[in-house]
Amino acid sequence: MSASEIFGTVGKWLKRLVGFSFLIAFVAFLGWFMFIWYANYSDGSRTGYITKLSHKGVIFKTWEGEMNFGFFGLGQNTKASENIWHFSVLNDDVAQQIQLASETGQKVTVFYKQKYQKIFFRGDTEYFVYRVDVMKE
Repeated sequence: MSASEIFGTVGKWLKRLVGFSFLIAFVAFLGWFMFIWYANYSDGSRTGYITKLSHKGVIFKTWEGEMNFGFFGLGQNTKASENIWHFSVLNDDVAQQIQLASETGQKVTVFYKQKYQKIFFRGDTEYFVYRVDVMKE
């Protein structure tokens, strides 16, 4: 067997190995991406007053909001910043409902799903609000 035949056989084997490695890496990436896209770490609700809702981003516009769900001065070490919860909204209709509640100063309950990891083009947080109920006072 000549040297060129040996290198040819090794070259074919190496090409297959590299191709198979790329395939395995792609399938692993796709599985990870599908998991963080669809899987929820938790879901729940929070009640409070919307203090901010903005539509921001350069290329990918996302709805980002803040809710004040606490009260000031209940404890010695209570800070106003500890009562703020940050969230993202995917649905424009829900964002409009939240904006209206913010403008009128109404108390709301928002329902959210928490993802395992945030995805930069979906929002700045891992909390995604999908429904809002305005509280009757």
